[in-house]
Amino acid sequence: MKALSHTILTGLIALFTVFCLTAFASDRFQDNGDGTITDSQLKVMWMKHDNQGDISWLDGLRWVRYNVAYQLPENKYSNWRLPTIEELKSLYMGEAKNSAVETDCGMKVRIVPAITLSCGWIWASDSKKTSAVVFTFKEGYQFSDLKMNKTAHRVLAVRDLE
Repeated sequence: MKALSHTILTGLIALFTVFCLTAFASDRFQDNGDGTITDSQLKVMWMKHDNQGDISWLDGLRWVRYNVAYQLPENKYSNWRLPTIEELKSLYMGEAKNSAVETDCGMKVRIVPAITLSCGWIWASDSKKTSAVVFTFKEGYQFSDLKMNKTAHRVLAVRDLE
């Protein structure tokens, strides 16, 4: 009887934790209905999806500066940029064990449900001369890669609200 009570209590705690994480995520992110998501915690706006194809760091930098605005109705937002590694880390849902979603490239990722990725390696703005930081939404860690590499690398544009 004591073991059953402990199992039920553990299950309820786990359910409550998942509920709180989901509620927090839904309070934090607001879908603007135009291909963007507002992040009230970081006070930024994210594109709802990545660039949808393999891209090098430099081409990704150009993509966020010159192409993102034209994917939105009326070209109404500017100042798009590559996210910092800390901004990308804030989107990772590693604690939710069943949150992995399969991407177009076949990689399973753990990212907040409001954002869709076509593959799991996202370039960050953090860079050196020939390398830049990449965040993997598959395992939730960062690594350095050559800026010219592009296989499975994507860009997720962000802009400051203030």
